[in-house]
Parts: sequence; C-alpha cells; structure tokens
Amino acid sequence: MDRIQPQSTELRRLLGERTADLQRVKAEYDNYRKQVRRDRMAVREIATENVLRALLPVLDAVEAARRQEEAMPPGLGAVVDVLETQLGSLGLRAFGAEGEPFDPMCHEAVTHVVAADTECLICTEILAPGYRVGDRLLRPARVTVTGPPPARGTVDGGWTGAGHTGGGRVDSGGPAALRRGP
Repeated sequence: MDRIQPQSTELRRLLGERTADLQRVKAEYDNYRKQVRRDRMAVREIATENVLRALLPVLDAVEAARRQEEAMPPGLGAVVDVLETQLGSLGLRAFGAEGEPFDPMCHEAVTHVVAADTECLICTEILAPGYRVGDRLLRPARVTVTGPPPARGTVDGGWTGAGHTGGGRVDSGGPAALRRGP
C-alpha cells in the first residue's frame, strides 16, 4: 500500500500539470483566433475604405452632372441611384451643409469671405461634399467659409493655413485647410 500512495500522488501531479498545459494552450489558441478575426476585420475595413475612396471621383462626376441644366437620362439616373444605395450600404456617408460651423478636422476651406457681422467661421458654400465611413474621414468637405475679419496681431483671426510658419497674412484663397493656430 505504501507503494500505491506515492504513485497515485505522482499521477495526480502529472495530471494537474498536463491539465494546466492544456488550459494554457487552449487560451493561447482562443487568443490567436480572436486576433486573426480582428486582423481580418481591419483588412476588410481598409479594403472597403480604399475602394470607396477610389469611387469618390465618380460621385463627384455624378454630382456635376446633376448640376447641369439638362435632365439626366432615366437609365443613368437609375444607375446613379443603385450606385449611391450600394455605397451607402457599405457605410459611405456624405457630410457638409451650408450653415455648419467650420471644423478644420472635417472641412477644407478653399475660400475665406470676411464678414464683420459674424462671430465664428461658418460654411457658406459646399464646393464638394465630404465623405466618411463610420467615424473615419475619407475626404474633408471642400467649403467656402464666412467669418469675422482677422483679429489684430493674429494671422487670419487665429486660423493659419496648413504648413504656415507665420509672418504675415495667410492666403485663404488657396486649397489648404484652415487649422487652429498656436
């Protein structure tokens, strides 16, 4: 009986070690599967964004065609409707509306019109809509902004053009997005 007790204890110890090893391997495998799933979702999101970004010029051409005085042929109109529906189902959302406060994180100011009767920069004309997929910005809305004249001693009222290093007034008629100055 003395001989059975040590062997039984040894077997229990080995069984405990193997069980712990198995649990560790299972946890590692579960973590690996979760990581692969996250990686696949990230690749899918990036691929979707790339395809949608490549189709933005098509949407711009459609918008330009809509602005023409001639009516769009019914067949082309149907194709455009299907295209917009399918792009929307992939999460593409247009944004940018006249009257919105200017936000340099999602608007690109192409022109700045000075108006003394305003307190802050407002988007007064949408030159091209911006697009998002979920919370990710694909393209900023290109806008004309109207706002107060620059405050004395600041560059363009505290707003500076992208890449501006100071030393004078920013040419806000260029395509650079306005950004908050230091």
